[in-house]
Amino acid sequence: MPDTQAVVPRRVLPAITLAQFAGTSLWFAANAVMPDLQRELALPATAVGTLTSAVQLGFIAGTLVFALLAIADRVSPRLVFLVCSGAGAGCAALAAWLPPALSTLIVLRAATGFFLAGIYPVGMKIAASWYARGLGAALGIMLSALVVGTAAPHALRALGAHWPWQDVLLSVAALAAGGGVLLYALVPEVPDAVRAPGALQWRALASIVTDARVRASALGYFGHMWELYTFWVLVPAIVATRLDSVAVSWASFGAIALGGVGCAVGGLLARRVGSAKVAAGQIAVSGLCCLAAPWALPAGDIAFAIWLTVWGITVAGDSPQFSALTATNAPRDAVGSVLTLTNCIGFAISIVSIELFVRLAQSIPLASLLPWLGVGPLLGLLALRPLLGRRSMT
Repeated sequence: MPDTQAVVPRRVLPAITLAQFAGTSLWFAANAVMPDLQRELALPATAVGTLTSAVQLGFIAGTLVFALLAIADRVSPRLVFLVCSGAGAGCAALAAWLPPALSTLIVLRAATGFFLAGIYPVGMKIAASWYARGLGAALGIMLSALVVGTAAPHALRALGAHWPWQDVLLSVAALAAGGGVLLYALVPEVPDAVRAPGALQWRALASIVTDARVRASALGYFGHMWELYTFWVLVPAIVATRLDSVAVSWASFGAIALGGVGCAVGGLLARRVGSAKVAAGQIAVSGLCCLAAPWALPAGDIAFAIWLTVWGITVAGDSPQFSALTATNAPRDAVGSVLTLTNCIGFAISIVSIELFVRLAQSIPLASLLPWLGVGPLLGLLALRPLLGRRSMT
């Protein structure tokens, strides 16, 4: 990775951050309008898990293709981001324009997930290329925008409580397309960027297994992914135990968007104590929040709000530090591909978790179910142990 820290234009990080916010707003667009879709299409309660899993499956397919073809390491990542932002926006617009049907929505959400593979990990690749030093802090700021972007559709739904659900999707589409244009226009190519050779980098991709440092951060990330997206999917059900109507949308937005605080603050702390310790601290606290669910759910409003706030902050705050550790330790000419493949595996784990917990939530009380999300943080924390004895450079 070239040492370009001294010559990074000031606009680069804000532009990447805003573009990630805009692009990742595609992720939960359907979830935000799910009550409207359920009423109009008579969808079952499990449809929210089905549509979310379609996005995750599409993302897995996209990350696998991007990683095996080393697209982000062989083609200008700025161009990849632009094209995928536009294509993802097109999927959201089609979902609004085409006659509504569950099968159509599943296909379009899967396609959206595929194109998100050219937004989320490619944005990290661009940041990793520019910030040879201070990567944990840079990714903390950038992924805070990703988290808020993920929550944004809930805010749009709340703001446009009387909008047709199609207008919410079209607003998300416009936001995503604008993000791709913004990044392409304001973020230049990295001087002397390292490009991958034409052949597939099997040895580099295998570093997820063979390199102890990459393996530790990857396994920690996999444990984090068991919890993260399932929590985000279940947030409306959790807050609906106390609130209703528009208040559920606002509370869901807040609980998810608080992860941005965890990402940003964690990035600042990483400069002082290292990414491994920050990731370990946050995944430990979020795991404890899982275990605390049986006491927090029936507790008073203040205790409930504190619990959900802490969980919302820490459930996502470890993510940029796992990515920073993986990017720092991966082979220099395959950072984008290693990050993308790690995302691919992590999101495969999230599908299992989402499908399992959404279906079980139909028959098991949340107070009994949510503690089992803590299995992922526990295993992730154990996996991080090899990195905790050293100050991990970010």
